[in-house]
Amino acid sequence: MLTESPTELTTSATDMLLAIECACIMIYLWKAPAADRWRTSLWCWVFGLLAFSSFTGAAAHGIEMQDSTREALWVPLYISLGIVVALFAVGALYDLAGRDTAKRLVWPGVASGFLFFVLVHLFNGAFIIFVIYEAIALICALAIYSFLSVTSRLKGAATVSSAILLNIAAAGVQAGGVHIEIIFPFDHNGVFHLIQVVALVILGLGLRMGMKPYSG
Repeated sequence: MLTESPTELTTSATDMLLAIECACIMIYLWKAPAADRWRTSLWCWVFGLLAFSSFTGAAAHGIEMQDSTREALWVPLYISLGIVVALFAVGALYDLAGRDTAKRLVWPGVASGFLFFVLVHLFNGAFIIFVIYEAIALICALAIYSFLSVTSRLKGAATVSSAILLNIAAAGVQAGGVHIEIIFPFDHNGVFHLIQVVALVILGLGLRMGMKPYSG
């Protein structure tokens, strides 16, 4: 049932690790004391969708299946990733401009996630589209949290900024086709996942630090 490719197996294993990690972070954030529940729910959706896409990716990379079945798995994976990126940006805008602004952008954000999937489909699954889409969202979020950190408007903003920088580095590694061997061989996807494991822990810690009702 499992694929014979060593790098696909390590990619699958690291995807599964990410899925478990994201589920744990989602619970960690939900239990944050004195939290704004709408903000908490928004970030829980981000980590929940990441957990789902990582679990789906683990199956697509690690299990032998027909090409048509694998192609079918990429559909919900790409849609969920597209929505994750959009909701991440909405979360950053919440911390910058408040709940009302963020609420107005949730559904347009979800729609942009579906639009991203359509573009990927039109260009035959070109991964560069996701790299560009993610890079724009992450750079904007980095600018927002850097500003919030410098102006001391949000506790944990510097930690979130560090996590975003690490995610940007991870995306660069994934796009660059890096291969390493740490007991087992890892291709660019596996290395990307390993960096993300660290980045998401930092992100979860930073977000929880700032989980208080918006006061602006």
